[in-house]
Amino acid sequence: MSLQMVSSVSNSSLLQPGFSLLNFDGHVYFFGQKGWPKRSCPTGVFLLDIKQDELKMKPAIFSKDSCYLPPLRYPAICTYRGDTESDNHQYIIHGGKTPNNDLSDKIYIMSLISKSSKKSTFKCIEKDLAGDVPEARYGHTINVVQSRGKSMSVIFGGRSYVPLGQRTTEKWNSVVDCSPSVFLVDFEFGCCTSYILPELQDGLSFHVSVARNDTIYILGGHSLQNNIRPPSLYKLKVDLPLGSPAVTCTVLPGGISVSSAVVTQTGDTEFVLVGGYQSENQKRLVCNTLVLEDNNIEIVERESPLWTPDIKHCRMWFGCDMGKGSVLLGIPGDNKQMISDANYFYILRCKEAEEDEEEELTAQTCSQTSTEDPGDSTPFEDSEEFCFSAEANSFDVDDTYNEDDEEDESETGYWITCSAHCSVDINTWVPFYSTELNKPAMILCSSGDGHWVHAQCMDLSETMLLRLSEANVKYFCNEHADLNKGLQTPKKMGQLKKQPMKPLRKKKAMKFTPVKKSFLRRLFE
Repeated sequence: MSLQMVSSVSNSSLLQPGFSLLNFDGHVYFFGQKGWPKRSCPTGVFLLDIKQDELKMKPAIFSKDSCYLPPLRYPAICTYRGDTESDNHQYIIHGGKTPNNDLSDKIYIMSLISKSSKKSTFKCIEKDLAGDVPEARYGHTINVVQSRGKSMSVIFGGRSYVPLGQRTTEKWNSVVDCSPSVFLVDFEFGCCTSYILPELQDGLSFHVSVARNDTIYILGGHSLQNNIRPPSLYKLKVDLPLGSPAVTCTVLPGGISVSSAVVTQTGDTEFVLVGGYQSENQKRLVCNTLVLEDNNIEIVERESPLWTPDIKHCRMWFGCDMGKGSVLLGIPGDNKQMISDANYFYILRCKEAEEDEEEELTAQTCSQTSTEDPGDSTPFEDSEEFCFSAEANSFDVDDTYNEDDEEDESETGYWITCSAHCSVDINTWVPFYSTELNKPAMILCSSGDGHWVHAQCMDLSETMLLRLSEANVKYFCNEHADLNKGLQTPKKMGQLKKQPMKPLRKKKAMKFTPVKKSFLRRLFE
C-alpha cells in the first residue's frame, strides 16, 4: 500500500464534506454541494477532472424531461442495472440532507444519456414508492441484491430527526437512530416492504455494507442511543421467489468495531477496509482485507501504509473510494475557518505497483461512502465524509467551472473567528435564526474601522437582530460595548437658528374732514 499527497486542489471551497460520487464509464461526477447551486451550474452536478495534481470542475446539465434534484448531502447511493444484459448502469440516490438541513425521504434514479468533451447530460427521475416507505434519513446504506433473476434494493440504518411532536427549541435538530428495520424496494412496481428481524435490536448508522449476489454483509457502525461502536457483523440473505420475498439475518463472529470506514474493491471477491473510528476520540489506523467466497466473509488484517505525522495526529479524517483499489483521504488544514485549502488530501493505493501500472491507462473510478456529521453528535464522532474521486485521463478542453463568476463566499467572512468565544464552525454549523439558510447571520460592530461578528455569538435574540437590521443605529459587539460607553460624551447640541423678526407695518393716518359747528348743533339738538 502506498500513500501519496495531492499537492494542489483548485476550487476547493466547493469541496466540503457531504459530496457524493457518480461514476459513469470511468468519468466521475459529484453533487451535493453545501448550499444551493449557483447560476454557473444550476444542476449542482460537476464532472471531476484531475490533471497535474490540480482538480477542475466542469458543470453538467439535465435533460428537459428530468426532475429537480436538490443538492443532497450524506445520501445513500449504489449502482443499479435495470437490464442485467446491459452494460449501462444507473445510480440510486436515497435520503440525505437538503441545504435547509431538512432530511429527504425521496428516491431518485440518475443516468447519463450523453457525454461529449464539452458537456455531460443526465436524466434524473423521482421514483414514486408505495407501501412501507422508509422515513427521511441520512448516514444509511443502500445495496442491490439479485436472486432468481430478479433484483431489489435493500435500505438499512441511518439517523433521522426527533419527531416533530417531541422537538424542543433547544434541541430542534437533535437526531436519533432509525429503527433497525430492513426495507426491500422493488423498482419495477414501486413497492416497499419493511422487515423486523429479531437479530437486529439496535439502530446503526455509518456502517459498512458489501453486497454480493443475494447476500449483504453489514459491518461495524455506531449506535447513537448507546453511544457505542459494537464489533457487529450481520449477514442478510434475500430470497426473491415468485411469491413474497424472504429476508433472513445471521449474526457472524469476527466483527470489527469501526464507524465511517471506507471500502474499496481490489478484486472480484476482495475488498479493502480503510479509515474510520474505533472509539469516540481515536481514529482506526489499521487496514483489513474482506474476502467474500463460498457464501461467507473472511476479515484479515493487512499491512497498513506509512501514515504521515499529520494523519496520525489529526483529530478527524474522512475519505471515499476512488475505485480500482484506491482511496482518497482528507484531513483538516491548520485553520478550519479558512475555506480555501481547508483540507489536505492523500491518495491511498491498496494494490501492488505492478497491478496499478497495468490499469493506469484505463483507470476507472467508483465511490461508496459512509458519512457522519459531527454537528449531530459528540465532538470526536464520526467525521463528515464526502465522496471525491478522480480519473487518470483528462480532457484538453478547458471549459471548467470558474468560481470568479460567482460571489466569493470565502472572502465575505461568514466563517471567520469573530471573537474569542466564537462558536461558529463551517463543519458543524446549523441555522439558528429563522432568517438563516446556508450562512450564519452577521452584524457589523462599529468599533474602530468596524468588523463583522456572528449574531449568535453575541447572544442576540431574533427580535433584537431584526430591530438592529431595520434601525439606523450603531452596534457594538460584546468586546467593545463597555469601551464604547467609556468614550461616550454628551451629544453636542446644535445652535438654534434665530428667526429674524418681521418689521411692523405702519398704520395709515386717518384723514378727518372738518365739520362746521352749525351742522353739529343741529345734530345734537
